[in-house]
Amino acid sequence: MKHTWAVTMILVGIFLLAQVVGLFITRYYIPVEGPAPDLPMGIERPEFDEETSFIPLFILILVATAIAFVLARFRFEFVWKVWFFVSIVFCVTIALNAFVTPALSKFFGELFVVLGPISFRVSTAIAVIISLGFAFFKVFKRNLIIHNLGEIILYGGLAAIFVPIANVLSISILLILISIYDYIAVRKTEHMVKLAKFQTNIKIFAGVLVPYKDGSAILGGGDIGFPLLFAGVAMKTFGFKVLIISLFAALALLFLFWMAEKKKFYPAMPFISAGCFLGYAVLRLV
Repeated sequence: MKHTWAVTMILVGIFLLAQVVGLFITRYYIPVEGPAPDLPMGIERPEFDEETSFIPLFILILVATAIAFVLARFRFEFVWKVWFFVSIVFCVTIALNAFVTPALSKFFGELFVVLGPISFRVSTAIAVIISLGFAFFKVFKRNLIIHNLGEIILYGGLAAIFVPIANVLSISILLILISIYDYIAVRKTEHMVKLAKFQTNIKIFAGVLVPYKDGSAILGGGDIGFPLLFAGVAMKTFGFKVLIISLFAALALLFLFWMAEKKKFYPAMPFISAGCFLGYAVLRLV
């Protein structure tokens, strides 16, 4: 077993909580009728075709990974911090807007509706201020609790961008491509291992981090974000019953940690993707 049972359950618990919170955030941005609600800060969703969106999304992932690897290879730590900081602010702002806007709407009632765009700007400003705090304590003044809390929240912001522009077929193909890539990047080229070590060394890690006596347990951000995207897309059809998918993904992750050996790196996405597909099959039968 890779980690102790206590540490393993903390990791899996955080993973599952991130899925639940992320789905709640995503649901706010999924349109009941008409176009999807606007994202804060004037952020625009890419105009991809739902059936083929996996192609540009996979290319974007490869490009982002290549940039990250170059930054790590040449130890451009400051650029990495700026990139990380900005990404956190954008994603957490989108995520928090799903909580702040309904809260202000409920508190101010009709006045919130009457003010229209002003109300939207106020809720965005509040979300930005809070997200700046998250980014500061994740990047420049590291706080482990805020770091992991941010990981629970921010992937919902990413899902809010991409879920409305994908369907089950395209996101399924993306999961398969990512799983193959994850296996190659960890087992063959090992560049994802080097990237993970770089992030750990500079103490700015995209993912969940749980330190304990024998070292640190980590779970990459992609291992949280991709199953959330899959469940979010399925939620457009099945509603919150897609928590079944999240549960099976968490069980697959638990199985990986159980069979894994200490001090070895494993590609998590093949296991998590298998859990997602199994959960989707069960969901279709419910």
